[in-house]
Amino acid sequence: MLRVTFLGTGGSLPTPERNPSAIMINREGELMLFDCGEGAQQQMMRAKTGMKALSSIFITHFHADHMLGIPGLIQTMSFHGRTEPLKIYGPHWIHEFARILSSLGYYKLKFEIDAIDLSPGDVVKRDEYSIVALKTEHSIPSLGYALVENMRPGKFDRQKAIELGVPPGPLFSKLHKGESVEIDGKIIHSEDVVGEMRPGRKIVYTGDTRPCKAILEASKDADLLIHDSTLASDQQEWAIESMHSTSEEAAALAEEANVLKLVLTHISSRYSDNPAQLLEEAKKIFENVIVAEDLMELDVPYRDKA
Repeated sequence: MLRVTFLGTGGSLPTPERNPSAIMINREGELMLFDCGEGAQQQMMRAKTGMKALSSIFITHFHADHMLGIPGLIQTMSFHGRTEPLKIYGPHWIHEFARILSSLGYYKLKFEIDAIDLSPGDVVKRDEYSIVALKTEHSIPSLGYALVENMRPGKFDRQKAIELGVPPGPLFSKLHKGESVEIDGKIIHSEDVVGEMRPGRKIVYTGDTRPCKAILEASKDADLLIHDSTLASDQQEWAIESMHSTSEEAAALAEEANVLKLVLTHISSRYSDNPAQLLEEAKKIFENVIVAEDLMELDVPYRDKA
């Protein structure tokens, strides 16, 4: 499973239709939160994402609409008995932010907060995937993030393995893992029955940004690009001044990067209940695009070929 749940899709201010920025990714049961605007924990309850398996929070920057939901979320998890440390990643000032979180109010947390400072290019390595911090262009220090899965073994040719004399069972697994096996004095190599390595999946989340080189490069052939799309093209000057992107700019980047799917998010309150203009402008440039809605879910499937 690689599921993205859009908990908050609004830009800067909450509206009746949209909460501030918060995106949950569920990868094989592990939960990761990217930004955590106010009300995120209630959105998690509405979406039934759960909280117990939340391993990490990745903050793009320290504007209020991207992190004000964290104090309530961590106190709720503590009240529910969490004892495992929670990792919170972000740009410079993350350690001070974590210190403030731990001292808010008269409530003492039952678990530790591990603050990890990231700079563009830093990589958080996990067993089967990595999170890469990306340089973005906003009005304050900010990051984007790419979740990049490791390459997967190729397809296993069961029939060919049997024809080569390999009995079904544990030896199949060894061959699929890249090991060689011996059958009646004959060596059967993994490449004899396993196809070429297949790509893992890649999701890029920009946070708030102007279109920029680092996001373009990180998004090459991505399965899913979640891009700032605060404004329409008639607000281009304001997009430049406020260091956000228009839907046309997000679509142009997606087209150049050859992504499979583009999701527009961080929608200004002026389009909150009717983002049709954003979608229409983006579709003129990149066809496979949608506008994010609160509580929307997307499953990201594997591809057999790069």
